[in-house]
Amino acid sequence: MRRREFGKTNEPASGGTGAGERPIFVIQKHDARTLHYDFRLEVEGVLKSWAVPRGPSTDPRVKRLAVPTEDHPLDYADFEGTIPEAEYGGGTVLVWDTGTYRNLKEEDPDYEPMSMADALASGLVAVWLEGHKLRGGYALVRTGRGEDSRWLLIKMKDEEADARRNPVSTQPESVLTGRTLEQIAAASLQQS
Repeated sequence: MRRREFGKTNEPASGGTGAGERPIFVIQKHDARTLHYDFRLEVEGVLKSWAVPRGPSTDPRVKRLAVPTEDHPLDYADFEGTIPEAEYGGGTVLVWDTGTYRNLKEEDPDYEPMSMADALASGLVAVWLEGHKLRGGYALVRTGRGEDSRWLLIKMKDEEADARRNPVSTQPESVLTGRTLEQIAAASLQQS
């Protein structure tokens, strides 16, 4: 079921196209009913999405709850702005991190080879992110089924892991514009 009504917001509605040879990922900081981070992976022409309440971690010991949300069009990857409060997802959005990713289950001999769609269906996604703020291996692990489906976002133990680093608190700004949520919200108010 689609919850968004693109005619009532300034959010992009079209499908768009991928960035190139490698699929993209984007993490959007979203100040809606509660502040959270939307973790999105390009899979088969859409952005598969999870809401991560506390944001991603660079510490492999930390497991972050990731709640599946509806698929988003690829054009949404660079959306920054304010969604009207009365609309689904109402609040301010910024692009916290973005880049490309590799499906480790296609190239790593430690995994049974499978496509991203098959990995999602199996409940275990393993990707290598090449972002501005996040790099290295991350796993999404499903912990439930159907309506109770919840996932965990976990940093893998690799050379990019760093338990001391906390980019969610030390790097709050947009990687596209350098603006904060407050600056984006203020600009949206001026435009309306």
